[in-house]
Amino acid sequence: MNLDTLRKKLENVDRQLLTLIKERQDLSHDIGHFKDELGLGTRDYSQETRVVNRARELAGELGLAPEVTEKLFLLLIRSSLTVQEKQRVASAGEGSGKRVLVIGGAGQMGSWVVRFLASQGYAVEIADPTGSVDEFNCVHNWQDLTLHHDVIVVATPLAESNRILKALAERRPHGLVFDIGSLKSPLREGLDALRNAGVKVASIHPMFGPTTELLSGRHVIFVDVGSEEGTAQAREIFAPTMATLVEMDLDSHDRLIAYVLGLSHALNIIFFTALAESGEEVPKLAQISSTTFDAQLEVARSVAEDNPYLYFEIQSLNEFGSESLDALSSALSQFLTVMKDTDDEGFYSMMKKGQEYLHGRDYNLSDPAFPEAG
Repeated sequence: MNLDTLRKKLENVDRQLLTLIKERQDLSHDIGHFKDELGLGTRDYSQETRVVNRARELAGELGLAPEVTEKLFLLLIRSSLTVQEKQRVASAGEGSGKRVLVIGGAGQMGSWVVRFLASQGYAVEIADPTGSVDEFNCVHNWQDLTLHHDVIVVATPLAESNRILKALAERRPHGLVFDIGSLKSPLREGLDALRNAGVKVASIHPMFGPTTELLSGRHVIFVDVGSEEGTAQAREIFAPTMATLVEMDLDSHDRLIAYVLGLSHALNIIFFTALAESGEEVPKLAQISSTTFDAQLEVARSVAEDNPYLYFEIQSLNEFGSESLDALSSALSQFLTVMKDTDDEGFYSMMKKGQEYLHGRDYNLSDPAFPEAG
């Protein structure tokens, strides 16, 4: 048996694996139908645990690494849930031919909204001067339309969104209007104008990116803008998914976003800027990289490849943005002082404070996490 023969056998095994994965996905589709008929939720955590534990036991019997097997089965479970969620959204969606206009539907998140609503049976139309999305009707200027739509979604940059919301308030459309902006304080004027004009209005923040398929474990935030009917209708659109639906007031949303997005984006921008200006190239660093560096580099890479205009808006337009950046500046100053003074106790204190905050329990500096302490 030569190398080519062995590779051919491996190719055949790969084909069998993919065939079995396809068979598993088809079974997941059938299970999803039964869950719908029985009124059961899409996700069953106890069943997922049984599947993973069974896989780990079988891996042990076969001499395979249980950790690798667990990762594989978690990926398969996620794939199955994606199939079942899409199936449920399609069958339980409220679209049924209702008309939707997505202003900015050719953008990244706009395109996600277009396909998400279309999967629920909505008849989707796009208004976007920058482009179009295949299979959907597209117009250049939304103001040329009569706006006889059941739902209007504004998925444009924040400054433009506010102008569009105010212009929509003047037109007083009869359908639901909602935005999907990452910040809400820059939209306050437009959202207030819609509510005061008697329009059913909602404000939504999907806490995920445009490549997301499975919404299980993801959050969709509904910001209170004073229109209970509007918020209720917007929630119904996401009800068939497995997303966690959260409601909060506008100021609380933007204050938290200053940390959840603003702080995390700033950290990664500072990280890759420091690397880029260091003169050290990534391939060279990767030769001796650590687990921590690899994880941080992967997150930083995803941030660097995202939309810089959106990220700048999130940093510069948030009324509460300076709060998190001031905290970052203070923490960096504290860290630099500790290192300049070679203050080991101060360093241990920072680590201990972080562990207490992140894990919610007290730590002793004699713990193995602090091998040099004490």
